[in-house]
Formats: sequence, C-alpha cells, structure tokens
Amino acid sequence: MFLARVTGRLVATISYEGLEGVPLQWIQPLDEDGEAHGPQLVACAAIGSGPGDLVHFVDGREAALALEETYVPVDATIIGYVEQVQRADTTNLAETQS
Repeated sequence: MFLARVTGRLVATISYEGLEGVPLQWIQPLDEDGEAHGPQLVACAAIGSGPGDLVHFVDGREAALALEETYVPVDATIIGYVEQVQRADTTNLAETQS
C-alpha cells in the first residue's frame, strides 16, 4: 500500500469492458514526509474519494483484485481513506492539505 493525495477526477468517454462505472481519479503519490513522490497517476477508485482526500492505494495485480471485476487492466486502485498518519516527530499528514 502507498500513500497519495487525490488531485482530480477524470472522465473517460470509452471504458474497457468491466470498468464501466468505475471512477477514475488523478492521485499524487506521497513520501513519508507528505511530499510529492514521483509523477501523478490515474487510479480507479474503489471508495468514494475525491479531490483533496488523503488515501492509500495499491498497484500491480492487487489493483485489479480490489475491484468488482478482477480481470481488468488497471495499474492503481484507491482502497481506503487515511484519517491520520502519526510519526515519531508527531506530523499528521491528514491535516496537511496540499
């Protein structure tokens, strides 16, 4: 699982069979300090997340397994909200809006 912030929503005019109705969202992967880590990704949303939400996502085969139709070509899927990230230095990334 990886940490990310949802930065936007996408609309596809044509969907792969099995992905109809699955929301697509832009996410920015984050490092342990809450800073951008790598390029933004397109992810399927298995939950009702939206722009600004701090989420965790999976990639690879696990991304497809998280969806209702498990044999679809996806690279990343948002699987949960992150309400709080507590570190030894007491930084709470969930309260830090990007």
